[in-house]
Amino acid sequence: MQQQVVARLAAYADEREAAGLPPEDETQRQATLARLLDEELGQHRRDALSRGGQGLDAASEQQITQTVTDALLGAGSLERLLADESVENICVNGCDTVWVRHAEGTWRRSAPVAASDAELIERIRTLAARTEGEERRFDRGVPRLNLQLPDGSRLFAVMAVTGRVSLTIRRHRLKRATMADLVRLGVCDDALARFLAALVRARKNLVVGGGTNVGKTTVLRAFASAIPPYERLVTIEDTFELGLDADVAAHPNVVAMQAREANIEGAGAVDQAELVRWGLRMSPDRVIVGEIRGSEVIPMCNAMSQGNDGSLSTIHASTSRGVFTKLAAYAAQSPERLSLEATNLMVASAVHFVVHLGWDAHGRRCVDSVREVIDADGPQIVSNEVYRPGPDGRATPATPLTAETYAELAAAGWEAR
Repeated sequence: MQQQVVARLAAYADEREAAGLPPEDETQRQATLARLLDEELGQHRRDALSRGGQGLDAASEQQITQTVTDALLGAGSLERLLADESVENICVNGCDTVWVRHAEGTWRRSAPVAASDAELIERIRTLAARTEGEERRFDRGVPRLNLQLPDGSRLFAVMAVTGRVSLTIRRHRLKRATMADLVRLGVCDDALARFLAALVRARKNLVVGGGTNVGKTTVLRAFASAIPPYERLVTIEDTFELGLDADVAAHPNVVAMQAREANIEGAGAVDQAELVRWGLRMSPDRVIVGEIRGSEVIPMCNAMSQGNDGSLSTIHASTSRGVFTKLAAYAAQSPERLSLEATNLMVASAVHFVVHLGWDAHGRRCVDSVREVIDADGPQIVSNEVYRPGPDGRATPATPLTAETYAELAAAGWEAR
């Protein structure tokens, strides 16, 4: 059925082109696909009756319609997993080895998502072809693919370097998060949420650290909810995930930029470091980098220390103090090749607070540490851990804030209790 419909879609597109008509948009394509499917199923019923047989029942026809529609317009069998709001991660290690992770942190085996690895590769290529504005290859020459799906999920796929084609889809269940959502989800308590919101309102530069899949992007979205709507934001990401530009009520003045890979000829690449430099020329009130993962650390720290206070970013780190080590490592690998002492001076002048996420004793995501950056002393960053992990792994008050920061947060409406 799918092959027949594909052939008719191609013929119909050729007819429109020959008649001088423009290509169909997505809505028209959906209507055409529905019409052709209905015609093909009707023909199948007539053929069955003419042979004295029995046609498909309504449930079977509905299943065929859904399967073909998903394959041609969506992500195929992956659509049923993407439609499940409780699913956070989808990991495919070959077409028939599928694992999904749910919001509560449990993994379970799921049904195959394709009939063969070759079909899975074609499905991935179909998704890549629908990515607007970029050339996306997925073959032995370019054996990895990184893109955003229509629902905002992030897909990463590899082939040739693994025994079987593999893909991972990371979903964001909270596309619009607030500080109240963090409290509701148990990421932090109300007092800590008020403190963190005050840091954002007081235009402190914050770096959110944590391991993989601990919720850094969701927390960054929640922090952004505390930014006044009249401020102009520039967001810079490797792959679009934050989606602040989609919430025009909370953030009406947003420029969202995404790094770009080289095209087939190997030209046209734009990395995050270059985007940060471009972003500073766009009159931003705040620059938000989705994730620091390389040479963009230098322009990012320059942005934070030259009047664009209130900037936000995330970074992978196992502890709050480990954030400083990662920043220094990225700076050492950048084209500037800064020394450790120079990097620490730059970080100390740029970053005001580090917020670290981890897992509590019950396996729930939580804020476990908050550090106030004080100064740099040679190879060390001097910081006060104002919240440190308690017996249950969750953040508990520790070292007092500096008097200057205390006054600034009080002016931003924070009341210490």
